[in-house]
Amino acid sequence: MAGHSKWSNIKRKKTINDAKKSKIFTKLVKELTVAARTGSAEPEFNPRLRLAIQNAKGANMPKDAILRAISKASSHDVAAYHEVTYEGYGPHGVAIMVVCMTDKLIRTVANVRALFAKYGGSLEKNGAITFLFDYKGVFTIASVDIKDYDDFTLGLIDAGAEALENDGACAHVICPVANFGNIQKHLETESIAPTFAGLEYIAHTFVQVNDATLLKLIKLIDGLKDDDDVQKVYHNIDLQPDQEALWG
Repeated sequence: MAGHSKWSNIKRKKTINDAKKSKIFTKLVKELTVAARTGSAEPEFNPRLRLAIQNAKGANMPKDAILRAISKASSHDVAAYHEVTYEGYGPHGVAIMVVCMTDKLIRTVANVRALFAKYGGSLEKNGAITFLFDYKGVFTIASVDIKDYDDFTLGLIDAGAEALENDGACAHVICPVANFGNIQKHLETESIAPTFAGLEYIAHTFVQVNDATLLKLIKLIDGLKDDDDVQKVYHNIDLQPDQEALWG
């Protein structure tokens, strides 16, 4: 099965310290709350909530925190969150997609626009850069949970996976959105619990940048990720091997 050669460029992340972990938990709580509020509070009857719980566990979120987030969804005091995606260009024409979950759209768009401007980018109209990305199902599985890699790969092909890459620590499975449920069921049948599962934007056109530009882009991307309203940030930077140290 062909590997997705650009996957490592997209998913490289800096080491997560305690502050970053706190931000991640905040974003997970939002997703748990919204998932429970938009459907049943019982995971077996709510696929989105089941997925949110799975991802929270994969991020080592404490069980009591997960239960509190789900319980909070029934409270009338909880803000009504809106999901919105913003598109823009960073320095050197790098495409950046920002997925947000917010209770105040005016605040969020103002913050996102200000960050783009601060680091030499620009916020664009919806649809300006989506053609540079594919919307795909993504699963991340710890390598230690894979008993036989050949059987694992063949099973995924039969379930509808289109790409698989192993970076040593994890296997990253990519599939068409239509096959997401099939992959999920196959992994459940094999008693394999992904550390992450969801729908992601994956770039298919990439931009190389010099080191100075990359540093500006890192500040922009980190600034966006640090915003409480931002859930995910996607980009199409073609990170070169000698730039990995700059990325973190």
